[in-house]
Amino acid sequence: MTKWFLIFAILVGAIDVAIPAEESLGTKIKKVFDPSPTPTRKHRKRSSSKPTPTPSPKHKKVSPTPSPSESRKHKSRRKKATPSPSPSSEESRSPTPTETPARSSERSASGKKAWPNVSLSSDEIVGYDKYPAKVRQILDASLALAKQNLGYTYGSANPKNDGMDCSGFVYYVLQQNGFRDVPRDSSQQYVWVRKAGDFNAVLSRKEDSFELDDLKPGDLLFWRGTYNIDRDPPITHTMIYLGREKRTNKRVMIGSSDGRTYDGKQRWGVSVFDFKMPPPPKSGDAKISPVFVGYGPIPGLTND
Repeated sequence: MTKWFLIFAILVGAIDVAIPAEESLGTKIKKVFDPSPTPTRKHRKRSSSKPTPTPSPKHKKVSPTPSPSESRKHKSRRKKATPSPSPSSEESRSPTPTETPARSSERSASGKKAWPNVSLSSDEIVGYDKYPAKVRQILDASLALAKQNLGYTYGSANPKNDGMDCSGFVYYVLQQNGFRDVPRDSSQQYVWVRKAGDFNAVLSRKEDSFELDDLKPGDLLFWRGTYNIDRDPPITHTMIYLGREKRTNKRVMIGSSDGRTYDGKQRWGVSVFDFKMPPPPKSGDAKISPVFVGYGPIPGLTND
């Protein structure tokens, strides 16, 4: 009996040992052949890896949508920003870099705008070739100065100062042409002509007055009241008479002025100007109302 019991016990133990061995082997087989645990996880991982590109197009689709709005904002900002440089460019023009260079002859101390200075050639003046030789010499020198684009510079009698005043112009031209005794200022130039004894006083304000019948090219012209100054005699302005311009048949003169006109346009500096009688004064103060006083030949000038 004992022998059979031992055999039975051994068999039962072998069966018990074989069962777990068979179960462990089965689980291994299931792990190898059953695709559900790991492949499903693998497919889920692959599916999870595939969705990653899918949001990217969504982001790509979303990214353009804000970009136009941003670009529109930038465009709107640019449109709003464009007016800002335009005033600065207009201000730079204020000085306006387009009028001042084209009119380089502007020399007005008051800053007023003026047209370029003017000179004429001898063949633009009526009967110029019949003028006395000394008169032509003086007028040629005057017209040459007008071509230098000189401004009006008070107190100057030298073109090297880039300008001259009215009496400084007369003084320089006559000095350069042999008249050594010519005075410097307009008041004394008037006295110089008056003392020579051949002065023509003018009371009329009409350009066709008989008082202008003896006016000849080369004569000195005198005004008072062009600006307020206390001097005796009260002469404040002088110029040289040129004659009549062929184009208009109007009287013209030459000298330096701070705002007289030629062809109806104001000029500042050494230029040709219209000779016309000033209008009646607008105020009771004659000191500030221009009045043409008269004219006379240059003392010592011969008509040879």
